[in-house]
Amino acid sequence: MSKKAKGNRAEQLAAAFLSQQGLQLVERNFRIEGGEIDLIAKHQQAYVFIEVKYRHDENFAAALEQITPAQCRRIRFTAQHFLLQRGLDQHRLRLRFDVITITGPDASINWLKDAF
Repeated sequence: MSKKAKGNRAEQLAAAFLSQQGLQLVERNFRIEGGEIDLIAKHQQAYVFIEVKYRHDENFAAALEQITPAQCRRIRFTAQHFLLQRGLDQHRLRLRFDVITITGPDASINWLKDAF
């Protein structure tokens, strides 16, 4: 299975997991020049921007360790564009940035709310 296919599968698993947790998926793979957000959902009145990380195993590095400060800045920047495109005021909304890691052949899911 290609790296892209594994990433897509991880995003599908994450989306299904979040739906089970009561989040409403708004968009997948929102892209602008210079950034991408894997999943965007609503939870109660908050918009939740989710980065999904998959690792077959964590022998080399934990999935969460792969998220850099630069990536966090890109995700925030991309989230601003998402909100602007929809005419939403980021200063009047509740926003949250979460990370979901999926690890191993058994697809163990770890959800870190308000990660950054």
